[in-house]
Amino acid sequence: MSAEPLALVREALAGTSAWLVGGAVRDRLLGRDGAPPDVDVAVGGDVEAAARTLARAARAAVFPLSEEFGAWRVVARSGAWQADLAPLTGETIEQDLAQRDFTVNAIAEPLGGGELVDPTGGRADLAARRLRMVSAASLAADPLRVLRLPRFACELGFEPDPATVAAAADHAAGLRQVAAERVFAELKRIVAAPDPLAGLALMEQVGAMAAVLPELSALHGVEQSQYHHRDVHGHTLEVLAETVALERDPGAVFGEEYGAAIAALLAEPLADELTRGTALRFGALLHDIAKPQTRGVTGEGRVTFLGHDEEGAAVAREVLTRLHASERLRAHVAALARHHLRLGFLVHRRPLTPRDVYGYLTASEPVSADVTLLSVADRLATRGRKADEAIAKHLELARELIGPALAWQAGPPPSPLVRGDDLADALAIPRGPALGRLLEELAAARYAGEVTTREDAIEHARRWLAESTAGA
Repeated sequence: MSAEPLALVREALAGTSAWLVGGAVRDRLLGRDGAPPDVDVAVGGDVEAAARTLARAARAAVFPLSEEFGAWRVVARSGAWQADLAPLTGETIEQDLAQRDFTVNAIAEPLGGGELVDPTGGRADLAARRLRMVSAASLAADPLRVLRLPRFACELGFEPDPATVAAAADHAAGLRQVAAERVFAELKRIVAAPDPLAGLALMEQVGAMAAVLPELSALHGVEQSQYHHRDVHGHTLEVLAETVALERDPGAVFGEEYGAAIAALLAEPLADELTRGTALRFGALLHDIAKPQTRGVTGEGRVTFLGHDEEGAAVAREVLTRLHASERLRAHVAALARHHLRLGFLVHRRPLTPRDVYGYLTASEPVSADVTLLSVADRLATRGRKADEAIAKHLELARELIGPALAWQAGPPPSPLVRGDDLADALAIPRGPALGRLLEELAAARYAGEVTTREDAIEHARRWLAESTAGA
């Protein structure tokens, strides 16, 4: 929220017994740049009347947010800001603040001006960069606050105090009864945070991971081959770390030629209020999620995970379905898991032909660029036997493919040189699966530069059809 809308809130609710609470107060005391797009207001009176007053003044939309708790939301028509108004929990603002989650969020600022209300020592905890619960009862009242602990820790870079960590561990099992949408909202912010690894580590420490993502916890102790230096869990976290590093500075791996384009791709909104970059982080977390159930050992003692890519795609989709993620995010992350090995398989086929490149792009569509980045993070996090040689070869191929992959995802493929109906008529063949295969062959031939005109395409199709028939 810019200074102007915040001033509007103050002006519209002048004379109302109301306080600015939560993140807006906390972040301003921390000196964080910019004003928050979301503002929480505690109202000591008629919440609906206050919300409608604000909506009229701002020419904004207004609607009830929670019938159970009597909260209302006011949203700017532009979508640039919103204000949530809720009744006091208790008879006084001090009683309200005493029922909040953490002391740094239990500071109130009177909208009409005056001293901050800080009954739990939140300002001192802000100065100490400490996360401390208001009370153990507040965690018991809403177990989602157990997940909010690692979220705030990794977003703010704060350290939880030992008593808060212990209380969170006592109530982590309650997360299983929390609505999936609320859980996913917090998990998304942990994964998108500047230091998601710290958030995930704290989730493990307090037992939230077992309640929210048991499949990730199950990766502990799953040993891999000599080409890996970590078990599957450790490797997964290192892939995430490499993904975050790649997101921050893609030019460090791909050079100036592609760095800006990759950064722009990862900044694109994808789904569920996530960018492609954050979706890639979910892909890193879930790309090897099926290794426990696909682990095998050959007669020679070699560890294998045959089919973990396809099985992983299914498990990733199941996880995100359970969290009530959108279909677009489910499909995107599942595709990342399904295709994350594909580039590695091509390393030994170099030099690639244009048809090899075309096959890679079409097979991994629509995540050909994204999964190329994931494969790089995966390879960089694999530092067992012969790692340096393997990493060097993989990066060479990734740099070769990223340009075509970015171009492929940038827009729709060119229209075909000849339509299916016209081709069927020209060759006197029936419509059906065979015609579809013929059109696919023409698309590959065009990408490879083997045909450039309609006449070329028809003649190529005639030869290809004759050769296919002769070889049948």
